[in-house]
Order: sequence, then C-alpha cells, then structure tokens
Amino acid sequence: MAATIKDIAKLANVSHTTVSRALNNSPLIKEDTKRKIMELAEQLNYIPNFNAKSLVLQRSHTIGLFFTSISQGTSSSFFADTIRGVNHVIGVDYNLFVRGIDDYTDFSAIHRKRFDGIILMSQSEADNPFIYHVLGQGIPLVVLLRQVSGAGIVNVISNDKEGSYAAVSFLIESGHERIAIIEGVEGFKSTQQRREGFMNALIDKGKPIRHEYIVRGHYDTESGSQAMKQLLFLQEPPTAVFCSNDDMAIGAMNAVFENGLKVPEDVSVIGFDDIGFSMYTTPPLTTVKRPIEQISARGAECILERIQSPSNEGELIFMETALMKRKSTAKRPG
Repeated sequence: MAATIKDIAKLANVSHTTVSRALNNSPLIKEDTKRKIMELAEQLNYIPNFNAKSLVLQRSHTIGLFFTSISQGTSSSFFADTIRGVNHVIGVDYNLFVRGIDDYTDFSAIHRKRFDGIILMSQSEADNPFIYHVLGQGIPLVVLLRQVSGAGIVNVISNDKEGSYAAVSFLIESGHERIAIIEGVEGFKSTQQRREGFMNALIDKGKPIRHEYIVRGHYDTESGSQAMKQLLFLQEPPTAVFCSNDDMAIGAMNAVFENGLKVPEDVSVIGFDDIGFSMYTTPPLTTVKRPIEQISARGAECILERIQSPSNEGELIFMETALMKRKSTAKRPG
C-alpha cells in the first residue's frame, strides 16, 4: 500500500497538516522540520494525491489551449507546433485541454474550477467574447499572436507585418516587378498584418499594386495550389509570389510544377512560418521564420507564472521574425 501523509506525520511526530504544508513548501513550516518531512517522504516513496490536492487548493491542474478554430484556417503544422511548445513547458504536472472556440455555442463550461489557466492562440477579433468571459471568470489568460488590451492579460506576439515587409522587399531587391500575394483566411489578424507588410513594401519601393495579383487562400496546401493556378492563368502572370504561410507556399510550388514551369527559374516563391517541412521541399523554401513553437513555449511559461503568482498587470512580449533565404527564390535577369 502506498504511503500517505498520515504515515509521514506519525513518523515525524507532527500533524498531517504540517506535513501537507511542508510538502507544498509553505513558509509557515521551519526549514529543519520541512527537511525532515521531505526526507521521510523520499524514503517512503510517497506519491502525492493530485486529486485530493486539487480539492484543497481549488485547482484542476488543467490548462486550456484554445484556438480561434481548429477546423477552419489552422494548418496541421501550426497546430502541432503550438501544442509541442506548450506541452514541453507544462510537462506532466498539468493536463492539457485543446479545443477550438468555434466548438462552443456558449462558454458556461469555461470556469475557474475547470481551468487553472488558459492559453489562447488568437487569430481573430471574433475571439473577444471568449476573452471577456475568461477574464470575468478570473482565470489567468495568455493571448498568443494578437495584441489584446485588458487587465492581467499577457500578450506574446510576433512582428508579422515587418516579416512580410522584409520578404517582399527582398523580392523587389532581386529584380522582381510583378509580385503577387496569396492571402490567408479573411478576418484573421495574421492575414491583415501580412497584407499590410506586402502593401507597404510595394508602396515604399514605388511598385504598383495590382488587384489581380491579390488572391485569397485558406492557409492550406490546396488553396495555395488553386490560387497559384489562378495567377499563372493571367495574361501577365507574376514572376514572384509571397504566400501568407508555408502550407500555401508548398501548394503553390506544386501548381507551378504541374503547369510545366520551374521554381525559381520561372516563378520565385516565398512562404511564412518556417515550418519543419520548409527546408526539405524541392527546392528548399525561402520563408519568414515565425517561431510558433517558441512563442507557444513562452506563453506556457507565462501562464505558469500567473497561476503561481496572480497579477492584474498586463504584459507585451515580442518575438522577432527572420527571413530564411533558401532556393525557391532567384534574382530576375537584367
């Protein structure tokens, strides 16, 4: 039979309350008493009862990881990188609950007894009612990839606008005049930010913005392929295409090959995110590195800090993007 707190208390000649406090590193317990109890717990191979602990501390030992949507506009690589980053930090001390906000008709199931903290990968302002509900429940909240003001909210964001600006500027400096964009899901903040970076680069460099070179995608490979085909069938197709994520860029490159053309000889292609597959495509994909796994890990660190030490102070953390120059882009002849 496994050792209990009462067993440790009997051997240490103290109350079970003292043992419980010592095991939770309470400052109310003297250090020599705490050390004695910890040594006995180790000798007895004591295993904490997290269910009982949860009742005492009013904690669920569950962290919620929410997306705007899992089924719409969230690529498999983005989804996997986010979970990997969070899971690596929280380890086995917390259960991870993953869900899309659009799965809910109301948020009555989201409450303090069920979640110790919530991490939101926010892609749209449509998430705001969810955010207000979480704050109203007094649940610690970290919002990733979208800056949201509010008491106690931690924001971890990347500079997507600057990243896309750098990518398009690179294409212009490489001699490209006809540059197109395959956009992401309409209404997503990332779509807006990357479009603005694209537009600003063209404007600042004195290049025309052509309406037919702006095509909508859905952050998946199929929409990237279809959008590229639409661009290639234009009377004057672009010589370079900036794709708002890597999944669409991979689909776009496949469409180029299917139409008997080559990347980058006929069309240069740039993606965004730098997912794991991007360096193994043929040719390796030039892309903007947005460290989703690191952003998610930083968000997990922040939520653990807020669970342990609640605060009403907001915090804004920036994670830098970087242009990864590979072989899917080339200089335009003369």
